[in-house]
Amino acid sequence: MSKLIVLASITATACMTNPPDSSGQSADSVVAAASDADPRNPALFDPTKPYRPDFDPADMDTHVDAPMLPLPVGAHWRYRSVTADGTEIIDVSVLSGTEPIGGTRARIIRDVAHLDGVLIEQTTDWFAQDDHDNVWYLGESTRALQDDGTFSDEGSWRTAENGAKPGVAMLADPRVGDAYRQEFRKGHAEDFAIVVGFNKSVTVPAGSFHGCMQTRDKSTLDLTLEELKTYCPGVGLVLTEEGDVREELIKYSGL
Repeated sequence: MSKLIVLASITATACMTNPPDSSGQSADSVVAAASDADPRNPALFDPTKPYRPDFDPADMDTHVDAPMLPLPVGAHWRYRSVTADGTEIIDVSVLSGTEPIGGTRARIIRDVAHLDGVLIEQTTDWFAQDDHDNVWYLGESTRALQDDGTFSDEGSWRTAENGAKPGVAMLADPRVGDAYRQEFRKGHAEDFAIVVGFNKSVTVPAGSFHGCMQTRDKSTLDLTLEELKTYCPGVGLVLTEEGDVREELIKYSGL
């Protein structure tokens, strides 16, 4: 899953029915008749089996308060990374609006990235939390700057459209070794994470944090890509490391 990142603010309207999309798949079909998921891991990653998330739209809430990934309305995080291309600044904001998606409603997150002051990506992400406190990732609408100066929406997806299924952004009861899909639209969005550690301490420009957990994030579309992410209690994502590049939290508010 890319950083939480949009195009424009979205005003949602109530959606009481789940009509099929252009692919013929209804939102109700996202709920598997039988799930291969561990009850503690509803988005189990197992590349040898079809992906059947244990996802029930009726159990979702737009109030996301997971300790390692809190998303209260009005919260804001700013991240910075320095690469060979320049300095990238990413601003992530939790909006007050919600969006009907996948048979439920989701909280809207806005994510905007600039490289040396030039807009390079803007995205809307959709999140919800279930009755067990797992945080679900229901899709993203992204536009990323290409080398020719145009913007591409490659990687965009929405639960229940074109075969896309929801993934988990944060497990309610994560344990070392847990592997879970973060998103799924075959051939377009196939990120997954593996929990690798707890009780970690980290220092970034925004401060020093303790009792943190770490995941390794990968994609079945390109197994050479790997990010080490550090999440800290009451704050959320604090540090992303990819090779020698550190994307650090430099300030936050609204938590």
